[in-house]
Amino acid sequence: MNRDLSKLVVLAAAVLAVACRGGGNAGAAPAAEGSAAAGHAQGTEATAPTHGEHADGDGHGDGHDGEEPSDLDRPVDELLGLTCEHGRKTFECDECRYEVGVVRVPAKLVDGGLVRKASAARRRVEAPVALTGEVRFDERRVAHVSPRIEGTIRTVHVSLGEHVRRGQALVELESVQLGEAESDYLATQASLRLARASAERQEQLRKEQISSEKEHLAARQELETAQIRARSAEQKLARLGVGTGDLARLGDAGRRSGGGLVVRAPADGIVLEMHAVPGELVKPDESIVTVGDVSSVWVWADLHEDQLGRVLDAQRGGRLRAEIGVKAFPGAVFPGTVEFVGPSMDERTRTVKVRVTAANPDARLRAGMFASVRIYLPGDEEALAVPVAALLSDEGRSFVFVHHHGDYWIRRPVEPGRRWMDLVEVKDGLHGGETLAADGAFLLKSDVLRSKMGAGCAD
Repeated sequence: MNRDLSKLVVLAAAVLAVACRGGGNAGAAPAAEGSAAAGHAQGTEATAPTHGEHADGDGHGDGHDGEEPSDLDRPVDELLGLTCEHGRKTFECDECRYEVGVVRVPAKLVDGGLVRKASAARRRVEAPVALTGEVRFDERRVAHVSPRIEGTIRTVHVSLGEHVRRGQALVELESVQLGEAESDYLATQASLRLARASAERQEQLRKEQISSEKEHLAARQELETAQIRARSAEQKLARLGVGTGDLARLGDAGRRSGGGLVVRAPADGIVLEMHAVPGELVKPDESIVTVGDVSSVWVWADLHEDQLGRVLDAQRGGRLRAEIGVKAFPGAVFPGTVEFVGPSMDERTRTVKVRVTAANPDARLRAGMFASVRIYLPGDEEALAVPVAALLSDEGRSFVFVHHHGDYWIRRPVEPGRRWMDLVEVKDGLHGGETLAADGAFLLKSDVLRSKMGAGCAD
């Protein structure tokens, strides 16, 4: 692994080294970024400190007296023109480039997806509509499993919360009615075998001109009748829930299974509810197991009458994006889309139900949770914006990493403004069209944080 790759990947080492300076600087960066995330979740506007707030004699280096101002307070041309103590351009020196806020990122890290690029561009500002709601299961992904026949539960194969696969055995029942149906099936199979053998024998005798045409036709009729009865018995077992595999095993054994019926999972998912106890008598209209896929959930929110018109107008342009927050995970934002706006208004609350579908791959959203919902409506105003992931902060300063040339990226100060979804407005610091580091930008920040090391750790 080359030197730059090691610097980027070993983030923990950089943070620990910063901590050696005494905790103040080490904690500043994470705290600032946490505030940014919280602001994003609340849709608030965050403004960067003015230049005057940082124009004291200490500058923005590692805090030692007499040091030069931070790279964030100096123009790019000046930074790129500096020469280090090793006789090289500072930004090209492996040991010194962090002093001017420059990071070298090998192309393979960008191409491999460890660091993703984004562009600073003018985008339409989306205004949020704040609602309250409740998380529910996606009803299209939930199955209430019932037996197709009355019977007594013999064995329960799964437990509450267990992940199951389609076709997996859930419960085994014992049923008198099923036992009778199995007996009928085996009897018709025996009659079918006998009729088939008789028909084959009559066919051979007819070829040898030993059997009459009447006897040959009678044998054919008996075979067709036996086939119809066997097919009817097979279909009856299928209606009772006996699968093809179970039917084949029953036929191979040539005997009854004792009236045992295996109830299987209709789809992949999690066992959400269990109403099955060994020895309990269950009927076809009773749900004994509920299986659901919780990788996607619904959030039902209440849309007030004075908000309805704006949402319906915006919905004509396509699906609306939404953000969901829950108290269980403060600051976490779950993206979703508005899929349905109710056709009627509740006369008592004067609200209309809105359904937001949200991805839930880690199952953190649980049915029954209260949720705050923000539906974003596209407006007419445009603003220069960048992905939230590109915005970093340290010691109260907001900045982004801008691609300069080749493998070199340089951090530049920005003044953030309004936030919507995964975007943040940039009021000052960028002109538009710049290529930025977005996802993975924190790795670049960790390399620059070495500028805070030095006397506190090295002396």
